[in-house]
Amino acid sequence: MRSRDGNHTFSRSISSIILLLSSLALHASEYLISYKYSVRNAILYNETLAISKSMQKCSGKPYDSLFLETDTSDNLKNILTTNNEEFIEYIHKLGLSVKHEEKTANYQNFSHTVLTLKTTCFKVDFNDNFVKISPLK
Repeated sequence: MRSRDGNHTFSRSISSIILLLSSLALHASEYLISYKYSVRNAILYNETLAISKSMQKCSGKPYDSLFLETDTSDNLKNILTTNNEEFIEYIHKLGLSVKHEEKTANYQNFSHTVLTLKTTCFKVDFNDNFVKISPLK
């Protein structure tokens, strides 16, 4: 690019800054994640992990990060299913909503427990061999 006064370096520096910022934005993304775990009579009934890319910028500051190893994949769902135990333990620390119900009929006990992580915005930074996941507060 050439500016009107013939200054090539100014035009190149502006275009390189724009290119650098756009490449940094590709590696740091925001995702909405929710989780629900349902147990009936001490047997796992249903487990749901929902992940979607945020359509709008989330407000808040990242805290309490989790680092997971990856094989240079940018697919967050695959990374989380590969490191399932670490991620589930991590969201338990963040705080889950617990609903528990027990009934007794004809001398038989029935129980139903539901653990829920409300939809939370996470900042996700993809690097060469790890992913940094941080909830926004």
